[in-house]
Amino acid sequence: MHTSWKWMLPGAALLALTVCGPLSAGEASGYDRLWGYATLYEEPEGRLLRSFALSGRLQADAIWFDADEGDFDDLVWRRFRFGFTAELAGDWTAKLEGDFDLNESAGDWYDGLTDAYIAWNPGSALELTLLKHSAGFTLDGATSSKKLLALERSNLPNNLWFTAEYFTGASLAGDIDGRWSYKAGVFSTDGDEELSSFDASWFTLASLGYDWASSLGLEKALVRLDYVYNERDPENNTRDFSNVVSLSSQWELPRWGIWTDLTAGRGYYGQSDLWGVSAMPFYNLDERLQLVLRYTFMESDDDNGIRHGRYEGRIADGRGDRYEELYAGVNVYFYGHKLKWQTGLEHARMKDDPDDGGEFDGWGFSTGLRAYW
Repeated sequence: MHTSWKWMLPGAALLALTVCGPLSAGEASGYDRLWGYATLYEEPEGRLLRSFALSGRLQADAIWFDADEGDFDDLVWRRFRFGFTAELAGDWTAKLEGDFDLNESAGDWYDGLTDAYIAWNPGSALELTLLKHSAGFTLDGATSSKKLLALERSNLPNNLWFTAEYFTGASLAGDIDGRWSYKAGVFSTDGDEELSSFDASWFTLASLGYDWASSLGLEKALVRLDYVYNERDPENNTRDFSNVVSLSSQWELPRWGIWTDLTAGRGYYGQSDLWGVSAMPFYNLDERLQLVLRYTFMESDDDNGIRHGRYEGRIADGRGDRYEELYAGVNVYFYGHKLKWQTGLEHARMKDDPDDGGEFDGWGFSTGLRAYW
């Protein structure tokens, strides 16, 4: 990372804490006004354009990892995305958002499009989305990076989810009677930075969920089954799995909750079959302060079937066959998920039977700012 940018990270963090510190419910309107500036035009009865708003997210991290195999630390801009969302007449929406890597020199910031789609949403039961948009599955993979309860997704979706995330395709999604939810789509697997064709191959995604909240007296009690079929092709910009199945759940009360995920994948092109489980309980001390724990376990049928997590891989560049991680974190919400500070301590261990560079046993500490508009 360029030195000129590094000193700005703690400075930005200090500014956010000083100027935008936690406010009481009565003072929250100040945040509303500030975020409201992102809406540049609004006319609910407009004949064509109903609203036009800037969109994006900015995320910055400080990371320290120390393991038997080495150490790693850095200050990084984790994500920066910027674009717009336009609400149109006839229940149509258009969104265009780009991904920018602020760790690079200014001329090299642009890293492609994330969202570039049009959507038709006549009601909660139906939303048709066309062109490039998120193909989320597994618990963390289907959760936007804007709303994660930990700084990073667990290593389970890092292995079994398609981490490119945004693919060109078509999908249908909706909620029925406040209980059933569904999503079905077909997507191109090529890795074009803008809109893709089907030059590589394709995958399908189907999700079905049911929320027992009203029956059980909870705020949320969602259980969801995801299934992905991925047509194999050496040019695919996906993980090398032909089939992925995920069973996830989200159980929540005002003070506490627990999210779980059980996912398995059938590999190809030398990728071993593997499975994993993740459980993440959390407790809300108040409306601003949240404690989070997470345990992740993964195992592959064959050697070298599991990738390391994002920063563990900066120390050990091989793969392993049995992985465990324990994460403990604290989240401070200044304006809900729109502005928050997250801090986490984790311990990860990777077993590598062939002993060819994948072994890992170490601790990591990370802290970072998350904002979106």
